[in-house]
Amino acid sequence: MKMIEAIVRPEKYEQVKDALNEIEVKGITVHQVMGCGHQRGRVENVRGVDVDLELNRKIKFEIVVSTDEWAEKTITAIQEAAYTGEVGDGKIFVHDLDNVIKIRTGERGIKAI
Repeated sequence: MKMIEAIVRPEKYEQVKDALNEIEVKGITVHQVMGCGHQRGRVENVRGVDVDLELNRKIKFEIVVSTDEWAEKTITAIQEAAYTGEVGDGKIFVHDLDNVIKIRTGERGIKAI
């Protein structure tokens, strides 16, 4: 089992969500987050004053898949949907999962997904 965390531009939310639906990824969690990479934020004009914002708004998707094959399909779908070619397109993190437990039934492992 793998957990895929993808941090993408907010304007790419719909495209990534649609790409995941298209390949029939069912369970996703989405968060609004803030962060920065090497670019260290941006300058934005607020009410006529330039403000240095160190953190950028991003969308974080969390997806758990059962196999390496599903992980690769999911990663490819996210990469293609989130790509602009500009700095700040985001990152994808892949983690191995030891176990998953469904609270309602107590099922574990792949059955809990």
